[in-house]
Amino acid sequence: MLEQIKNTADFLKNKTNFNPKIGIILGSGLGSFVDEVDIKFSFSYNEIPNFPISTVEGHSGKLIFGTVKGKEVVVMQGRFHYYEESDIQKVVLPVRVMKYLGVKNLIISNASGGVNPSFEIGDLMLINDHINLIPNPLVGPNLKELGTRFPDMSEPYCKEMITFAEEIADENNIKIQKGNYVGVTGPTLETPAEYNYFRIIGGDTVGMSTVPEVLVANHCDLPVIAISVITNLAAGMNKTKLSHKETLENAALAENNIINLIKNFIHDVKLDDSSGNN
Repeated sequence: MLEQIKNTADFLKNKTNFNPKIGIILGSGLGSFVDEVDIKFSFSYNEIPNFPISTVEGHSGKLIFGTVKGKEVVVMQGRFHYYEESDIQKVVLPVRVMKYLGVKNLIISNASGGVNPSFEIGDLMLINDHINLIPNPLVGPNLKELGTRFPDMSEPYCKEMITFAEEIADENNIKIQKGNYVGVTGPTLETPAEYNYFRIIGGDTVGMSTVPEVLVANHCDLPVIAISVITNLAAGMNKTKLSHKETLENAALAENNIINLIKNFIHDVKLDDSSGNN
């Protein structure tokens, strides 16, 4: 696995000679953020050694290098899910590659279902914490070159970055929620009983991604912030049956807000270049 990570990172370094400091993972229906990127290099996932292929509608399957507000970024226009691959190591490989490329901060977005009854479709939620119901990508032999056997998870999402994002949201009149994200395998959408269970155990939103990426980011000491777009409500709160089509349509409702939030976050964030990269 480590050799694959290094080979993939070396391939991208040789092709681009680019040093991104911010990594961005775009969730379902949120790929239009790339319109804000001054693109220098773009690769389809099938061009990149060891990369899996994104198969879900709303995930374009491109890795983009460029700048946003003068900051060098690498953007995944579409991610991988456990239900696509059933190999959790492939799902998280891009995050580890980003670490080897020199990324200092990771921004993750996703489309999620609202469990908290006070949430509305189109709301943005900064993830404070999560409950993981997806296989853990750190199970198995530890890649000690990347991180410790038992990574601390008392602050899985960088509090400083969350506070900073809240300030940006306030300055730009963007409604923002905060809460806990429940990560599930999918691909089935949740039953009413499952939604009720997620609420009982402390969840505010539920989705099929993000947590594996966050676990690996913490393992390799990569500060991360994650933003959920509420694209549907708990079964029984919706007026129609849940569907992926609805997810994509409702993600578009929050498009301007999440683009403005991420764009201004990138512009204002101060990067710590003191931490080394492999």
